Amino acid sequence: MNDDPTDAISASLKRERSARGWSLADLSERSGVSKAMISKIERGEASPTATVLGKLSGAFGMALSALLALAEKQGERISRRAAQPVWQDPETGYLRRALSPADHGVLELLEIELPANVRVPYPATAFAFQHQQIWVTQGSLVFQEGAEVHQLEAGDCLQLGAPADCSFFNPGQQACKYLIALVRR
Repeated sequence: MNDDPTDAISASLKRERSARGWSLADLSERSGVSKAMISKIERGEASPTATVLGKLSGAFGMALSALLALAEKQGERISRRAAQPVWQDPETGYLRRALSPADHGVLELLEIELPANVRVPYPATAFAFQHQQIWVTQGSLVFQEGAEVHQLEAGDCLQLGAPADCSFFNPGQQACKYLIALVRR
């Protein structure tokens, strides 16, 4: 199996689109991502940003991690740190580590490191199919959920409300680290 995250994302995206019988135009219309960008991602010529992946996963009605899965390890109940898939947004430097075992259980844990002064937006469709909580472990996070703005500090935990366009923003001078716990609706 290829260990390149871009190849794994490309394969997952193409496999999911094909399984649904969707054309590039269908996925583009549902996600708001251009056909050209989807094609480049599927061919491994471009690494998608977190925002683009959020739009694509929302169009599929699936967890972002399903598109970022680097290996199929059915039945694994332990996830060793050294083997946990890590993905970095090529545009912002945002790091996302999948902590949960890759057995596709009901609970998914993610560790995020958001660089200083970085904002990552996600469309409401990325949250429509899951319940989610954010627990800040280091630094400050400004989480905008629709019109509502939440200022979170280390130790604060927020349960997300109804799906809305959201953005994660680190206003600090240091990286912000937080955990996301999510379950499917």
